[in-house]
Formats: sequence, structure tokens, C-alpha cells
Amino acid sequence: MTTNIAFEIIQKYEPIEEVKRAHQMSFEGFTRYMGSPECLVFKTDCGKVYQDMTQPLNDYFISSSHNTYLVSDQLLGPSDLWGYVSALVKGCRCLEIDCWDGSRNEPVVYHGYTLTSKLLFKTVIQAIQKYAFITSDYPVVLSLENHCSPSQQEVMADILQSVFGDALLSDMLDDFPDKLPSPQALKFKILVRNKKIGSLRETRERKGSDKHGQVEEYEETDQDVDDEVKESQALAVLEDNSEKEPRATLVTGLPLFRRRRVKVAMALSDLVIYTKAEKFRSFRHSRLYQQFNESNSIGESEARKLSKLKAQEFILHTRKFITRIYPKATRANSSNFNPQEFWNIGCQMVALNFQTPGLPMDLQNGKFLDNGGSGYILKPQFLRDIETQFNPNETPKDVDPVTLTIRLISGIQLPPSYHSSSNKADTLVVLEIFGVPNDHVKQQTRVIKRNAFCPRWNETFTFIIQVPELALMRFVVENQGLITGNEFLGQYTLPVLCMNRGYRRVPLFSKLGESLEPAALFIYVWYIR
Repeated sequence: MTTNIAFEIIQKYEPIEEVKRAHQMSFEGFTRYMGSPECLVFKTDCGKVYQDMTQPLNDYFISSSHNTYLVSDQLLGPSDLWGYVSALVKGCRCLEIDCWDGSRNEPVVYHGYTLTSKLLFKTVIQAIQKYAFITSDYPVVLSLENHCSPSQQEVMADILQSVFGDALLSDMLDDFPDKLPSPQALKFKILVRNKKIGSLRETRERKGSDKHGQVEEYEETDQDVDDEVKESQALAVLEDNSEKEPRATLVTGLPLFRRRRVKVAMALSDLVIYTKAEKFRSFRHSRLYQQFNESNSIGESEARKLSKLKAQEFILHTRKFITRIYPKATRANSSNFNPQEFWNIGCQMVALNFQTPGLPMDLQNGKFLDNGGSGYILKPQFLRDIETQFNPNETPKDVDPVTLTIRLISGIQLPPSYHSSSNKADTLVVLEIFGVPNDHVKQQTRVIKRNAFCPRWNETFTFIIQVPELALMRFVVENQGLITGNEFLGQYTLPVLCMNRGYRRVPLFSKLGESLEPAALFIYVWYIR
């Protein structure tokens, strides 16, 4: 078998016919082989859709974007169709559309109450229709932040139906009347995420009827998520003091509620099937009242507090309901949070500003390399199990850790330093594991002075990873800077379980995510489990 594989490699990569006939390989042939996709550190199998795609939608991590129409900051920058096109090309499956009343009864898309420019809702939908399934066949969710009047909501509904046609999911699937369908069942479908009036059965009964002018109004009552956090903190304080001072009763202040009237056009409401947007109130409220087709959006700050105080409850919540995490409003420069902390608790839609390069988007791009770049990754069993005891903040029990060993051998034509006219960077490589807090560790090589063309390290690093199913490996090449800090030269991020064993090539990408080929690292990988 080994001889056959070697023969195939020679036939494929050896350029000299005489050497090929002798069943040998020249240095040029070997170089071509090592530079081929077969020698990449990323497993070929992970580059295809290989996971079970027949589980309900809530069982998957879903590649998600925040304020997708923006290509710069959140206050002054332009809105651009390119935001949607580029996100879809990257495999994003949940896009955000902020909708407002426009002139001449044409809804517009922009960041309300700011100076960002405006796009016509119709042109946004047309662009999405064109690029929705270029990279992935699996469903696209349009998360509408809807500020439109009922009359313009009707215009939105007409546009969605006329542009998407049969691709728009406008009725529940017969096989899924009371549970979320799978990505497989929703292939090539567009789902609308918005407020909804009534049940799915009532929606089906209205199908085909004239809904023009039909408007429902309801009162939305919001309890601040912070109330749940504050209550947990109060209980924790009381428990700490219980030994010092006995207490018979607990008296807490009444939570603050906000009420507002919301008008929804029935024509738009009835296009919402499996992704109804529902305000998150508390885990208890969700357990008692939330329906299978209702999903929540939670800001990063509130989600972070809840993940630290009630991690297991949060995981039980995301096991049942699609949960979307979005950046806090103070990120006016479109910066991003670290998505890993919310993947660790099973949040399906961790929405990032795709236009902003840096560590968070490197992790996003690296994670969603898996499963063929389809934008859907099946969550580990311990985040789907009804009786899960998993808590990312604690040392896991009964784990099957991975011991990962990487020998970093050399660099190949590394990117030049912007601070040097010649390719004389003082190069080093940082190897960092992202995952549950106990697995997060960073190691680095020594510095190779004045050599970015072919630096040689020959250094070995070992990582013991307790929860490899959630772990990402990030390689970062830097130019040492003693005064201004190290200069980023290139990086590559991928899931630990998608790493090939043996001698491998690590391709490098720029801060903007562009390939820096032929720049690469040459490594040897071994792991045992």
C-alpha cells in the first residue's frame, strides 16, 4: 500500500520524465509535493462537508455577521453591498439587516441615528439572492432589525417574496411541525428572523390570503438581563455571609420593566417560520415559556456575565434555543470580542463585524474552515446532551485529552517587515491554543535575527488539551520590535482536530485574510489521544 502511494506521488509531482520512469523523485519533484495541498496542515477531509447535517439547527455553530452592511465604523462609515457579498463568499450564514422607512415608500438599510450611508432594502436583497449559495448550499438566515412602519414592512415582504421566490421559507415543513429542521432539510432556503404574531399553525391557515393592511400590535415587556445577574450576585453574597450571620428570608428589589408598543405587518410576520426573534428575559422564563422556533439575541456584556455566573444554565438554554450574541454598542470602531468564550457555552450565532481584521476574525475564519466551509459546524455532543454537566469554567471530568506535539522546523519566504527595505526581519513564531479557559496557552520560538527568507528554529512544543473539540490552534509570525512591540507578519488558525499528522506546511495569511503564498511554516505534527 505504501509503495502504491509513493508511486502515485511520483507520477503526480515529478517533472523529469527520466526520473519518473525510474520510480524516483528529484529535489524539484519533492519541493512540488511539499508545496501541494496534500502536505497542508489542514486535513483534506475537513475541507469537505463530512458532519451529520440532519440534526436540528440549534445543534450547530452558525457563521454569523453583525451589521453586515457596514464596511467601516458604526457611526460615520459607508454602508455597502460589498459587506453582504464578502460575508457570503466567506461562508457566513446569518446576515443582519437594519431596516428603516425610506422616501417614496422604499425601505432603506443603514445604522439608525448615525451618519452611515443608506442602501435600498431591495438592492440588498437582490445582492443576497445572487451570492447566497455560492460558497455553501446550507440555509441563510436574514436577521432583520426592523424599525419600519407597517406599510413599509409590507413592501419588505413583497420584495422578499418576489426576489427569493420559492427559496424563501414561508411555511413550516410537514416533517417539522414542532421542532427545528436540519440544515440538510433547509438546503438552498432563506429564513427570515423577525418578530412574529401568532403560531405556525395560524400562519399556515392564512397562507394565500390577502394580508394587505393587516397589522397587529402588541406590548413588549422587557426585563433587563442585568436583573438576573444582579440577583445571582446578591445570592452569592448572602451565601458567603450565611455562616457569619443567619438569615431567615431573602428580600430583593423588584426588577425594572420597560414597555413599548410594537406594530407588525401580518405580511412580514407570516414570513417568519423557524427563526422568530424573542427578547431574552431569563433562563427560567425561557424554560417555562419559550417556544422551539423562538431565538434570542443577547449583547456581549450581558452574555459574558451570565456565562460566568450561570454557565451550565446557559448551556442548557443553547441546547434548546438558537442564541445570537452581538457586540456591545460602545464598539463604535467596529472592534470585535473574542468569540471563543461564547462558542464554549454553545451559542450558535456569535455575530462579529466581518469588516474588522484581527484576532477575533482569525478565530472565526479558522473555526469555520471545518466542515467544508459550509458555515455550519455540529456542536460537540457535550453541548447537545440533555443531561450535560459540562462547564467550560471548571476542570472537566471524564475527559479524553489530546497531547499535541509540534516541532516548528523552519519558515519559507516569510513576509517582509514593513520597517525594513531588505528582508531582514527578526522573526519568531507564536503558537497559541484557544478553547476553554484551562486550555488557553501561548508559547513562542526564539528570535532568528535578520532572516525572514528561510529561518530555522527546530524547536518542539507540547500542549495538553482537555477539550480538543472546542480548541483552535493559531500560528502567528512576528518581527521582533524592542521599542514599538512586535510587528505582525502573518498567521494561520485552524481547529486542533483538523490538524494532519506528520511533516506539514502551514500557509500564512495577512491581517486582512489574504493569502501570502508562498510564505509558509514547515512543521512536524504529532498528537495522541
